Amino acid sequence: MHLAHQQLFSKLDQNGAIVVIQTCYANLTPITNREEYSKYPIFYYPLESIKHLNGEQFINLLNEEFPKLENIVVGFDFHFGHKALYNIDNLRDIFKGSVNVIDEYKKDDIAIHSRIIREYLRIGNLDLANNLLGHNYKIKGFHIQGQGLGSKQFVPTINIEVDNFLIPKEGIYITKTKVDNQLFSSVTFLGHRVTTDGKFAIETHILDQDELTIKSKNIEIIFYKRLRDNKKFENYEDLRNQINEDIKKAKTYKF
Repeated sequence: MHLAHQQLFSKLDQNGAIVVIQTCYANLTPITNREEYSKYPIFYYPLESIKHLNGEQFINLLNEEFPKLENIVVGFDFHFGHKALYNIDNLRDIFKGSVNVIDEYKKDDIAIHSRIIREYLRIGNLDLANNLLGHNYKIKGFHIQGQGLGSKQFVPTINIEVDNFLIPKEGIYITKTKVDNQLFSSVTFLGHRVTTDGKFAIETHILDQDELTIKSKNIEIIFYKRLRDNKKFENYEDLRNQINEDIKKAKTYKF
């Protein structure tokens, strides 16, 4: 649900709706979270259930399920029907209403596509990813038990398990963490704990909160800036010093 998607949504009237062909690729915005980025209802067609339809059959399906359909808004590169063989010219021939085509949308001379944003997240370019999204990237997960070293050896952390979200490149990030509907400034680690047990983890440390009672299992992490790569330290003392340095930098960040 990035800036280019928002250009499509801006052409809908008060009776508009969003139709999504669900491919189940790595999602920037999973199904359960998309409604917060649009005021319009969202309807889903799993790709597997419609990919056999030709262009006429697909438009007939839309007309049957949306009998008052008068206007279709699509992007400049829209294709549909079996093996995506049908293009915008075909859409105009088949659909009896109006077709509104939105040109490729760019920001800072970068064309905005989900695949491009995904790649920026994978390589850790959070600034560009957030810029093209039009909002700060975030993930949601469930609070789980950590390895227990944080509060004893380093700083207390909230450990979460995440499904369906694309995880940015391993490293340390300045974030905000939402716990029990409260937002806290935080530092978040994503990656394999190469200095300790080697396991993959997502851990977030709440700044200036020594003791935080967590009632809800649902945790949300919002990403603002990438601080550094994940790396291995020779001993716990070196890791502890680096964590303290990360926290110090995070406390000076202007949200």
